Amino acid sequence: MILSFKDKVLSILSFLILFTSGQPALGDTLKVCKSCSYTSVKLAVQQAKAGDVVLVEGGSYQESGIEINKPLRLIGKGKPVIDGNNTGQIITVLADDVTIEGFTLQNIATSYTRDDAAIRVIERNNIRILNNTILNTYFGIYLQNSNNITVKGNVVKGENTGKTESALGNAIHVYYTDNVAITNNIVQGHRDGIYLEVVKNTKVHRNTSQYNQRYGLHFMFSDGNTYTYNIFRNNGAGVAVMYTDNVRMEHNTFEDNWGAASYGLLLKDIRNSVIYNNTFRRNTTGIHMESSSRLDIKSNNFERNGWAIKLMTTCIEDTFRLNNFTGNSFDVSTNGKSQLNHFEHNYWEKYSGYDLDKDQVGDVPYRPVSLFSMLVEKVPPSVMFMRSFMVDLLDNMEKVLPSIIPENLVDEKPLMKRIEHDNDRKLTQVLRQTAGTP
Repeated sequence: MILSFKDKVLSILSFLILFTSGQPALGDTLKVCKSCSYTSVKLAVQQAKAGDVVLVEGGSYQESGIEINKPLRLIGKGKPVIDGNNTGQIITVLADDVTIEGFTLQNIATSYTRDDAAIRVIERNNIRILNNTILNTYFGIYLQNSNNITVKGNVVKGENTGKTESALGNAIHVYYTDNVAITNNIVQGHRDGIYLEVVKNTKVHRNTSQYNQRYGLHFMFSDGNTYTYNIFRNNGAGVAVMYTDNVRMEHNTFEDNWGAASYGLLLKDIRNSVIYNNTFRRNTTGIHMESSSRLDIKSNNFERNGWAIKLMTTCIEDTFRLNNFTGNSFDVSTNGKSQLNHFEHNYWEKYSGYDLDKDQVGDVPYRPVSLFSMLVEKVPPSVMFMRSFMVDLLDNMEKVLPSIIPENLVDEKPLMKRIEHDNDRKLTQVLRQTAGTP
């Protein structure tokens, strides 16, 4: 059958109508400024339709209780300030497909019963929170029961001077929410910088979390997550990963986390995870491990910590390979003789053995646990005798004839030179060849 020209045109129009019927139309732009039709952000959001853009010009707006209940983009131009004036939550997201970008949000009072935040997302999907500055709030960004969220380029600063933990919220708080990308944010001055509870498939990447009263990053019951290239600095208790499986911790820096109960990284009941290429520098304890199993701890630098690693006897089947231990008061400490973990091919600055066959591996095994470290573990005030001649003598005698330190906590193949981790693959090949491994 040959179609007429008119029939062909009608067919094409029908196809175009069918093709575009499921596509959202481009929305309108509602401008907010002191001389615009809209002078209130809240009113413009209420009047906007699904798919619209609410564009807020620079200036200061004294507002709170802004509820976004339709898909739209709330965009700040010239970094406008929305000041909550301590009257409650500023922005609540109650719709999917929302973007909030380019604002300064500030001044939220402590709210013990409501957990008020600058931005709160409740049971929503596909949300983007980009390039905002959040100052002096209880919680900064609070995500709950949601999915597919991007939190990128934000600065979240609280004021924790003179405040108790309970009077502080978290900078970025994620609860029962999956598939979150938390990237390139600076968070400080809160209880926890980044908090994840019952969260899966989330990436925490290139953030700086510092000067928080408790943890720079806090995981609880959150499996299958990754955190990479972050800096955790000067936090009250460092970073904690607890009750969690299958976590990748790579290329992070943990530094200057000092205090009686401070760690670079606290691991408790964590399993089947990897800790690669991190730097632990100037922490009270680099890594404190309890009830953790099947961890691969490889290619990390432990520099000038009080304790590089505290490895409790509840930890089993953990492997330590190709790590550098330099300038630490104690390289490894434990609380008992039973040890079911494996150390191999690490560099120990305190190792005084020799390498007669020149294969880069020490000919004498190294025992990183000292008698004095076990004494300090049981009697903490004894640390005052650290530089005593008698302590050095006892440690050396114990390493020759071990009777108190764990006999099987030993690096049988310590390396003679500090490892340059850019060359890990080449070094591994050399070690395999010298050991006769294909």
